[in-house]
Amino acid sequence: MTQGLVHMAYVAASILFILSLGGLSNQDTARKGNYYGMAGMAIAIIATVLSSQVNAYVVLIIALLIGGFIGVKAALKVEMTQMPELVALMHSLVGLAAMLVGYANFMDESSTLTGVEKTIHEVEIYVGILIGAVTFSGSVIAFGKLCGKISGKPVLLPGRHVLNLGILISCIWLGDQFLVAAETGNGTWPLILMTLIALAFGVHMVMAIGGADMPVVVSMLNSYSGWAAAATGFMLSNDLLIVTGALVGSSGAILSYIMCRAMNRHFLSVIAGGFGSSSGSSSSTEVEGEVQPIEIEETAQLLRDSKDIMIIPGYGMAVAQAQHTVYEITKFLKSKGKTVRFGIHPVAGRMPGHMNVLLAEAKVPYDIVFEMDEINEDFPDVDIAIVIGANDIVNPSAAEDPNSPIAGMPVLECWKAQTTLVLKRSMASGYAGVGNPLFVHENTRMLFGDANDSLQSLIRALQS
Repeated sequence: MTQGLVHMAYVAASILFILSLGGLSNQDTARKGNYYGMAGMAIAIIATVLSSQVNAYVVLIIALLIGGFIGVKAALKVEMTQMPELVALMHSLVGLAAMLVGYANFMDESSTLTGVEKTIHEVEIYVGILIGAVTFSGSVIAFGKLCGKISGKPVLLPGRHVLNLGILISCIWLGDQFLVAAETGNGTWPLILMTLIALAFGVHMVMAIGGADMPVVVSMLNSYSGWAAAATGFMLSNDLLIVTGALVGSSGAILSYIMCRAMNRHFLSVIAGGFGSSSGSSSSTEVEGEVQPIEIEETAQLLRDSKDIMIIPGYGMAVAQAQHTVYEITKFLKSKGKTVRFGIHPVAGRMPGHMNVLLAEAKVPYDIVFEMDEINEDFPDVDIAIVIGANDIVNPSAAEDPNSPIAGMPVLECWKAQTTLVLKRSMASGYAGVGNPLFVHENTRMLFGDANDSLQSLIRALQS
């Protein structure tokens, strides 16, 4: 394939990637957005394989077969509830690829670049490896936290801000040393030392983030992986990688901003330490009051007497894999002439859009799924709000207690409904480690147990 055709294919792929991002911004067009992205990636791979720059076809085909096999197996095996950790793992691979490409470029002795061009290329190598290393180690730690291998509580080292500043200064100084030493072909040690520092920083950065900030971490690492890909594109002089990396990096940065705004947080405060990072008193994790438990038959009667019903899913629904049972109950209630809607908080679950993905998997119609800003004013007219495994996103202290660690965080104001039904295994606090006064509100009823088991019992009671 001629270089002109390759560039045309890259332009077509770039357009499809832009259309993909546009499609993924809305539930109704998300499936189409995925198809655009798949088509763009297929064009990009074919054009690259057939370009004049590729000649080791045996190695390339083996790599494609291995990668394709792993991808297909992961797609078939991974549950929707495991999507956050899968995304984090994919981010780590992008960072690792950027590191390996950077070192391969550094060790390439066939380069004929001289003068300023050589210096610019060395800067590209250094920055690419730096971003890749932070992305790789940070994503691995995020994966561990999301799948429960590592505690979700923030690990805050003494003087961590001074440590971060020291790491930044060290990387800048090592970059200068690398550029000076690279002129004589001896920049290996500054590069290796910077890589080790960057890997350590990625671990330190994500370990210090905990609580309710994990959705921000996922979107932040998504942005980092994009910039790592863009840096790789500069190293390889590949326009498509630069454009694609910039698209992913900028969209991830915008998503991080949206997530921070949804939690009334500043991005730098997230990096400094997540919700629940302060020592605080035990009162922040405990609530005083009398809990009013409810049984299945009473719950069924409440639903029979209700006309306007709001369902609020949380991570507990994902853990219990109760989304299909939720939809069965939704269909039954709608068949009885009741209005059923879903209220989705932007940071519900462990990654942006987590609840939307689960509901889409269960084939819940898009037209009854609403974002927090669309339905928060409707709660006073709702007969019963059903909270399924959610905690921090429905915590009244965010709106009513200025001393709460999550004060100012926009939440779904379900306590304003006539009755609030909360499905939970226990009275344990949420991911932010903050007690929830909702559980002891006088109009709240607690249905304890596994969400899926409780809901299956509930639908049998409704149908009897």
